[in-house]
Amino acid sequence: MFAPHRIALLLFLGLSLVACDKTPQFTQAEPGEALSAGSSTVRKADQNAFSLPSANLSPSRRLDFSVGNSFFRNPWVTAPATTTARDGLGPLFNTNACQNCHIKDGRGHPPAPDAQSAASMLVRLSIPAGSEHAEIIQRLGVLAEPTYGAQLQDMANPGTTPEGKVRVRYSTQQVSFADGTQVELRKPSLEISQLGYGDLHPATLFSARIAPPMIGLGLLEAIPETAILANADPDDRNGDGISGRTNQVWDREQQRTVLGRFGWKAGQPTLNQQNAEAFANDMGLTSTLVAHDNCTAAQTDCRSAPHGGEPEVSDNILASILFYTRNLGVPARRGADTPQVIAGKNLFYRAGCQGCHTPQFTTAADAAEPELANQLIRPYSDLLLHDMGAGLADNRPEFLASGSEWRTPPLWGIGLTETVNGHTQFLHDGRARNLLEAILWHGGEADAAKQQVMTFNANERSALLAFLNSL
Repeated sequence: MFAPHRIALLLFLGLSLVACDKTPQFTQAEPGEALSAGSSTVRKADQNAFSLPSANLSPSRRLDFSVGNSFFRNPWVTAPATTTARDGLGPLFNTNACQNCHIKDGRGHPPAPDAQSAASMLVRLSIPAGSEHAEIIQRLGVLAEPTYGAQLQDMANPGTTPEGKVRVRYSTQQVSFADGTQVELRKPSLEISQLGYGDLHPATLFSARIAPPMIGLGLLEAIPETAILANADPDDRNGDGISGRTNQVWDREQQRTVLGRFGWKAGQPTLNQQNAEAFANDMGLTSTLVAHDNCTAAQTDCRSAPHGGEPEVSDNILASILFYTRNLGVPARRGADTPQVIAGKNLFYRAGCQGCHTPQFTTAADAAEPELANQLIRPYSDLLLHDMGAGLADNRPEFLASGSEWRTPPLWGIGLTETVNGHTQFLHDGRARNLLEAILWHGGEADAAKQQVMTFNANERSALLAFLNSL
């Protein structure tokens, strides 16, 4: 039995108790629920909603944010150049500016069938590894394709041959809800053409990845490791069918294996390393963390091309980018207290979505930036790996992540995707054209939740989507 004071507290929080049902029932918004990022939450919901500094940054710190923003937005150029602070692009690359992939600091999308470049989508490459490659896997996470490396780069400086071109084709399948409503899902297949350095290894593994939103990354980094580990249940000891586990990845700065937090498979440990890896692999720019261009032995023109200094991205620029990416604010919720959104929240919990999309955390007191410390945040992610089933599998392992495991993506800001980026294409490769399609692709550990959603009628589906779009 619940003590009277416990019942009063639950009612104050907007919860009611249902006999024999542990699922909470919400009757109103929780206190402060609209503030997804605590006191750092921003209050804009327009096309620039993902590009604003955390609300609690002081004016002087906003100047530092603006400096980092300039390096994030402005293009880098080929060396040698008069612009010595921004030269060194390539020789092989996918884009010449961070903003080209993270458009308005938001979500990328797959290329249209007739597109000339993949733009905000990239393709990771590797080949199956054996026990003799254990040390390579420990440090790099994958065994790179021997001729093209770990990422296909479809652009190059003059005098260097691009690695290839990427196209996406789709097949379709129909899924039916219990009420007979049908939804068409599209499944992508990659077409790699115009290979510049010969054939790919016959066992090459491919993984298409769209650029994720940049908001709230500093807050995710500030979640205590113990809080993430508390949700891990690799052996499913509680029997709920969800066995989230951590990825353990190589930290270049510490030279040891640590908890992975960032990337579609939680393959990066820190935001600084995530940024440095993106500079290296997406733009061909070296830093003290990643000191060499991504040129394989077969790419002699790449290896002999001029560079923009050693390193090309100075420690000061890397620090400016780190400050910027740590302090991009998370927009406030919209309509969190409306009846339809509250009804949708109840359905979200009834389906069990919160089993992976953990609603809230409190950031550490010793966060890297004072504005990020001691914040009650609502990212709706546990940052853990989950087996999502064969339908979403890329069959490409990364560190400890299997070919069917993905890190739970945060949901905060997801309802502003169309406003900011002009599309609603979701999941790691952008195959889902809306949130309902994204739900229907869930399998594996998330299959039970999907099956529950498939019993929802039209009004319930609308309420669930209203809740998701309020985040």
